[in-house]
Amino acid sequence: MKCDVVTLENKKSGSVDLDESVFGVAVRQDILSRMVNYQLAKRRGGNHKTKTIGEIRGTTAKPWNQKGTGRARAGSLRATQFRGGQTVFGPVVRSHAFSLNKKVRRLALKTALSSKQAAGKLIVLDDAKTGDPKTKSLSAQLSALGLKSALIVSGPEVDSNFAKAAANIPLIDVLPQQGANVYDILRRDTLVLTKDAVTHLVERLK
Repeated sequence: MKCDVVTLENKKSGSVDLDESVFGVAVRQDILSRMVNYQLAKRRGGNHKTKTIGEIRGTTAKPWNQKGTGRARAGSLRATQFRGGQTVFGPVVRSHAFSLNKKVRRLALKTALSSKQAAGKLIVLDDAKTGDPKTKSLSAQLSALGLKSALIVSGPEVDSNFAKAAANIPLIDVLPQQGANVYDILRRDTLVLTKDAVTHLVERLK
């Protein structure tokens, strides 16, 4: 499928042929949902922790006799029922990540790219480079392109001036092509790919 290529000055600069096997896949919400859950679970710190009875400082003496006091049996003042005692079945440090088949992950990225193309939310840029790292000028250029919430995916390397200029613009993210992922694509309204990014993504996913 053909897609127009534009410059940062919002001028047409030819066209590019988008591979149907990457940008024309049927949109499956279930695949996208699984991939987003996979990414968010992998990002979780998992460092929440409560102390067990062996980790709480305190006396190890038996509080009172086993029999004859009329009270319930107790072996430690660090037990759950006492103030300052342990937490039963509390959270422990662990990883929340789970495995997801590589084919599913690849299909999810294709689906995310295809969903933006199908919704008319895909823009192909000639190049994502700017002469000086000026936020004001880049913000004006992006506004002229109608970009208020966008993910801009560059080639293998992001232009340093472009990255610095875009850093302070709200709802604008910039990534190299190897960092393109489902969650970041879906969380922004528009997907902007450079011609280099299109080439590399097709090579990566085909």
